[in-house]
Amino acid sequence: MQSMVHRLSQSVSSAQTLSGMTRPLLEILVELTDLESAYLTTVDEARGVQNVIYSLNTGELNLPEGLEVPWGDTLCKRALDEGRMYTGNVAECWGDSGAARELGIQTYVSTPVRFASGSLYGTLCAASRRSAQLPQDAESALRLFAKIIAGFAEREQLVQSLQQANRELSSLVLLDALTGLPNRRCLTEELQRVISHCRRSREWVLVGFLDLDRFKQINDQHGHEAGDALLCSLGEQLAASVRSSDMLARFGGDEFVIVGSGPQLSDDGDAIATDLQQRLAAASAITVSLSGGRELIYEGASVAVISLSPDETDVDDALQKADAAMYRVKAARQKRAATAMH
Repeated sequence: MQSMVHRLSQSVSSAQTLSGMTRPLLEILVELTDLESAYLTTVDEARGVQNVIYSLNTGELNLPEGLEVPWGDTLCKRALDEGRMYTGNVAECWGDSGAARELGIQTYVSTPVRFASGSLYGTLCAASRRSAQLPQDAESALRLFAKIIAGFAEREQLVQSLQQANRELSSLVLLDALTGLPNRRCLTEELQRVISHCRRSREWVLVGFLDLDRFKQINDQHGHEAGDALLCSLGEQLAASVRSSDMLARFGGDEFVIVGSGPQLSDDGDAIATDLQQRLAAASAITVSLSGGRELIYEGASVAVISLSPDETDVDDALQKADAAMYRVKAARQKRAATAMH
């Protein structure tokens, strides 16, 4: 049989997960103590519960993984409170534990698993339905195993926290900080996906550009807070007017872009684009409440939506053509406004 030190070294060096680390240690612990079960628990003191997360059962005593018990009724809490690791007569020592009585535990040994900060992660335990004496050095081995598990569990939690933070940062990188809408980078990635999808599905690609006319004057006249309020309110109203499958993004300072897939190439893509353009134009007229009881009445933006064949466009081409269409709409609006003034 391999020596405990060699087996321990193998487990520590090869483990990739907490499970991979713990299970070999439980095997060694059962052999070392000659008890029926060995198990690792976590303790949620705020909720007042203890959970068995990994266990090894070799006899009549069965402590299943996933078992949840009230923390206040456990042998682990009693042992922790009293500073006692081991008893060969649970009934005499802690006869008031209903959980131990129900399981028929007679011999019990445990040690807390603590992080470097001192916070309690859980307990490492071994137990049996028969009374037994612990071999020499068993308690020392148990403490050593608990330290190894604590270090691994703490590192695993740190890695998980960093991964979650990275996911959140990645999400933020793709969102506009002011409106919460997808930003330019996110939009271009989505447009590439839509074009690829439409090539397979034989559908039109829809791209729309929206530019806020007179936005600089609004900032100059009412202040940048008013401009920000307009952008946020307009983003919400525009988002409510598009299909759930479309993406609306803030593309620049006063520009929004929408991308999505249209009907089959055999159908009229321009009709769908025109309908979407009209809905977006109507949604771009908005009244925004400002501080001090003031109101900003915005009469609408310049909007253009075009349909493109996925076989004849790419991201840059699609955006350039939609932008050019929007500027034609803007020029026509300016011409009508000038004519109306005369």
